[in-house]
Amino acid sequence: VLSNLTAMRSQKFADEKFGGKKVGEIDLSKMNTKGGSLAVGHPFGATGSRLVTTASRRLQDENERFALIAACADGGLGHACILERYDN
Repeated sequence: VLSNLTAMRSQKFADEKFGGKKVGEIDLSKMNTKGGSLAVGHPFGATGSRLVTTASRRLQDENERFALIAACADGGLGHACILERYDN
């Protein structure tokens, strides 16, 4: 992850790979610091459930409004979901 972040903000990398158009920087306060599906542990095939459960819990714990969840799968498949927390 750190090497990707470094490349995204590097003008040299942009010049060599993207004709000079730099991708930009990501606000690190928006990055997931708790780990993804493998880091939190899950039985095979339960990635989506674990990601939704973890994101939902973090929305409550951190008093945030939205969470973006994304995961990839074999063969170019993938899914994404935006969760919104409503006030109780």
